[in-house]
Amino acid sequence: MEGSQSQSQNKTSAGKGRLYIIGIGPGSVPQMTIAARDVLMNSDYIVGNGTYLDQIAELIDKQEIIRSAMGKEVDRAVKAVQLAKDKVVSMISGGDANIYGMAGLVLEVAEHEGLDVDIEVLPGVTAITAAASVLGAPIVNDFAVISLSDLLTPWEVIEKRLHAAASADFVISLYNPKSRQRKSNFSQAIDIIKKYKNGSVPVGLVKNALRTTDQDYVVTTLDEVMNYNDWVDMSTTILIANNESRIWKSNNGERIITPRGYQRKYDY
Repeated sequence: MEGSQSQSQNKTSAGKGRLYIIGIGPGSVPQMTIAARDVLMNSDYIVGNGTYLDQIAELIDKQEIIRSAMGKEVDRAVKAVQLAKDKVVSMISGGDANIYGMAGLVLEVAEHEGLDVDIEVLPGVTAITAAASVLGAPIVNDFAVISLSDLLTPWEVIEKRLHAAASADFVISLYNPKSRQRKSNFSQAIDIIKKYKNGSVPVGLVKNALRTTDQDYVVTTLDEVMNYNDWVDMSTTILIANNESRIWKSNNGERIITPRGYQRKYDY
């Protein structure tokens, strides 16, 4: 049908480029949006980190691939912007491109270069929502997301954010908790959070959330979470609940429930 022709196909036929910045979700194609899949399959070029390109390999057919490694984000952004002047280009980003992803960097480069083509950011399932779905209902109230990576953000700033979020009793999601170079940031973060939250507060740790293989998770408490310190790595998302949250132990396993407040309004 003529009306169903994709935007990317229209732009190609017109000889003008287009740039998409796509969140591919947690790392399995079924968890991607339909819009993201359609755009990827109709792109001239797909640009991305090799790990993420491998996760969408089944969608790659005739597209040209620009593959690079971690730490080459600026190079990828520059290449995508250059190609998008007259081609349909998809820059992929794990999770959602706006949450510690490539959206900001690519738009900054496009602004600097004065790129005069349509740019669209397509959302994806990010680690906090993927992990939350595995754990039950830990984030149905106010929450904060804090990355423990101090590669681009000074640790002093991260500490201030941890104090602020914990003192307000936000549910807190910790991204990038540990790496080979950053072994102590996670334990330091937990020490800060313990100053404000009860030791019985539920904590969920999810590794490889919603990926087709290797997903695993633990439900524990703030007092006990450091027992899993050796288990935590860069593929682990941490969800620290608030002081009203509880652990529900059922036949289906342990889940975290954070009340929204309905129980006070409706007395159930």
